[in-house]
Amino acid sequence: MGNTLIVNGRRVASDTITHLEEGEIFVFGSNIQGMHGGGAAWYANQHFGAEWGVGEGLTGRTYALPTMEGAASMAHAVGNFLDCARKHPELTFLVTAVGCGIAGYTPAQVAPLFKEAAALENVYLPQAFWKVLE
Repeated sequence: MGNTLIVNGRRVASDTITHLEEGEIFVFGSNIQGMHGGGAAWYANQHFGAEWGVGEGLTGRTYALPTMEGAASMAHAVGNFLDCARKHPELTFLVTAVGCGIAGYTPAQVAPLFKEAAALENVYLPQAFWKVLE
């Protein structure tokens, strides 16, 4: 099964990503210290090259998006991510449900931060985020 699909015109990232195709980037929630000890961060570190100590940005085949430092900080980090996605149209960014695990936010709180991603053809969001954005 692939990591992406189109549902009602929306670019949806799979809820379970265990491998990456050429050009795909695994976007996961992190802490700014880059201590990838649990959840999707641990998986990104173990399987896709997320570097320990890097809490934001591209490393390996991943993009670390800090979600543990508060809502305002996360909003700023999402803006940084969207800028990166715009600068790298050759990459396909598979966004996990960042912030909705260990960080404790709900999709209703996080999804609106990704509103601009709807216009970016290389960004795939989890179905839970699309449900909020629609």
